[in-house]
Amino acid sequence: MNAQQPTSWIAVPTADGPMNTYVARPDSVADRAIVVLQEAFGVNDHIQDIARRYAARGFLALAPDLFHRNGVSTLEYSQHAEAMPLIGAIGPDAIVTDVEAVLAHLAAHEGIATARTAVNGFCFGGRAAFTAATAIRGLGATVVFYGPGIAAGPHAVVDRTRHIDAPVLLHVGAEDPTIPGDQVATIDDALRSNGVEFESYVYAGAGHAFACDARPHMYVEDSAEAAWQRTHTFLDKHLPPAA
Repeated sequence: MNAQQPTSWIAVPTADGPMNTYVARPDSVADRAIVVLQEAFGVNDHIQDIARRYAARGFLALAPDLFHRNGVSTLEYSQHAEAMPLIGAIGPDAIVTDVEAVLAHLAAHEGIATARTAVNGFCFGGRAAFTAATAIRGLGATVVFYGPGIAAGPHAVVDRTRHIDAPVLLHVGAEDPTIPGDQVATIDDALRSNGVEFESYVYAGAGHAFACDARPHMYVEDSAEAAWQRTHTFLDKHLPPAA
């Protein structure tokens, strides 16, 4: 799917310098926004396309370049080995700094409050979205597509789940080796025990990146369609469009 929406790149100021950010605008004035957080490969064509899809549904969509500190813009999907140290270098503090900068930009320049903004991340961006939710108060919602490293690893943040105050939606492939079943259970248990409103879905026969239609060998159409339908329903519930 290639939604056609007005797009641009802007420089969002952060404490660590300007952050290039892709912006996709809906046809009418938006009163809700979504921050789209990249896979391990940067704000590439696929992430830009997701932002445009959201714009087609009435969201102002912003996809910040979380690689802005290291000088890399995007990597090819074949460059998995090169991507790993890049995302490994981005810890919770940097993620929170960057998402807060986008939220500040939305409030100051677009008149859209944090409560009317969701964060949706994919792969590394899924971990980043969950991380942001543990530190930023008052988000409208958080959506995590196959985010490894939440429950285990050097930047795990599952122990911070008690700070989440917005609803969370998680999608995981049952065959995803980066998020084994015990980690899914740990995350769900942490959300449940801390009283977080959440939905968690595990997709049989799907692996990592099952919703990435830019990677045909990983894409699982029926699981992807179900995950996207659940995502749209979830976001419309917690961030309903203006009447």
